[in-house]
Amino acid sequence: MPAHPGYEVVIGLEVHAQMRTQSKIFCGCSTRFGAEPNTQICPVCAAFPGVLPVLNQDAVNMAIRTGLAISGTINLHSEFSRKNYFYPDLPAGFQITQYELPIVSKGVLHIPTDGGEERSIGITRIHMEVDAGKNLHEGIAGASWVDLNRTGVPLMEIVSEPDLRSAAEAGEYLKKLRSIVRYLDVCDGNMEEGSFRCDANVSVRPRGQQVFGTRCELKNLNSIRNVMRAIDHEAERHIDVLETGGQIVQETRLWDAEKEVTRSMRGKEEAHDYRYFPEPDLPPLTITPERIAIQAAALPELPDARRDRFQTRYGLSSYDAEVLTASRDVANFFEEVVGTTNNPKTAANWVSVELLGLLNKEGKEITASPVTAQALGQLIGLVGQGTLSGKMAKQVFTSMFATGDPAEKIIAAQGLQQVSDSGTLEALVERVLTGNPQEVAQYRAGKTKLLGFFVGQIMKETQGQANPAMVNKLLKDKLAE
Repeated sequence: MPAHPGYEVVIGLEVHAQMRTQSKIFCGCSTRFGAEPNTQICPVCAAFPGVLPVLNQDAVNMAIRTGLAISGTINLHSEFSRKNYFYPDLPAGFQITQYELPIVSKGVLHIPTDGGEERSIGITRIHMEVDAGKNLHEGIAGASWVDLNRTGVPLMEIVSEPDLRSAAEAGEYLKKLRSIVRYLDVCDGNMEEGSFRCDANVSVRPRGQQVFGTRCELKNLNSIRNVMRAIDHEAERHIDVLETGGQIVQETRLWDAEKEVTRSMRGKEEAHDYRYFPEPDLPPLTITPERIAIQAAALPELPDARRDRFQTRYGLSSYDAEVLTASRDVANFFEEVVGTTNNPKTAANWVSVELLGLLNKEGKEITASPVTAQALGQLIGLVGQGTLSGKMAKQVFTSMFATGDPAEKIIAAQGLQQVSDSGTLEALVERVLTGNPQEVAQYRAGKTKLLGFFVGQIMKETQGQANPAMVNKLLKDKLAE
């Protein structure tokens, strides 16, 4: 947040989400990421003269489901337009998009605030459009390559109202929206690969003023962290300009993540600059109520509903439920662990702290976890049975993550089974107390903190493998005699 208390930041976000269709929006070319440049193109997406687009119905269904998930209005009649501009990676010289009549209008997204409450952020519209290609600036001196593989990949542009008031709120909005599209399986949400891209419109105004200030659009934002940093920087830049008597120029600016500054890219275009007109090769899109009902029936349990269920059904805290439901794969993994252990709170701790901690460190998704949900559930069960102490279980878990081996194999190989035999532990307690008569006398005289000393001696003799609960009880019983 800008430090100046006299100003309010106003933020609107435009998110471009690549839909997870198998083929492009107007042709049959593959949408697979990472292919060799210009190997996934055809006359349609390369804009050869005389070709005609054919609308991908899977893309339409994904847009409908996304609109339903944000409580938007699915428009029964929508139209495509041509948005004219000239970039090297846009072979047609125009982008097929939806302008005046989008497929979805008037949605809402609920985000958490620092105070623990929720704010409602309006969503103006969701419209479908084609993606452009990609300019590659390495490999040839003094020139750039153009890769058209991405040209024609279906996009949803999700446009928020200017309801966000801080970089932190913008971050929460993006996290929630990315979680929803991932739950719906309509977009993989990968900002690094460009399949979930965000432009931010930022302005400031004197606090209490209703009229919006002049906005600037920020581009080149390839992570939620960079979105937040860029917004904070840009808001501070606006305030500095206004405080020194200057005026904000409406423009598009690029975020330089290394220098942590924005720099001017071009003057901000208005709608008339693009010379929109109806797309002559595509008829209006008509959607029936029956089609909407079919897509509504296909909706999965969404993040907010799943979070609430985790709290009521499993007794989890709001924080734990939020962490575990942010990703559909994490939520599924957790529920599979619970199905194995029937111990939700312990399972939540192991998944959210131990497993996600190691996965984040390795840069892996939970789908690539070397420890399966069943294997983690079995480990938790061994702790509950007294076979392992909590400390030993963490040691075993680290080995499981490194090797993929089950807990039983690691326990057997490393000799880590917890000592829980009462006869063995009683003999150890007797030996320790007999060998430390002075400490026994001090304990019985009221210095009860010495219990930790006795526990430590037994753990030393068993190399930490004695059952701590049993050791504590046996020591207290014996010292009370």
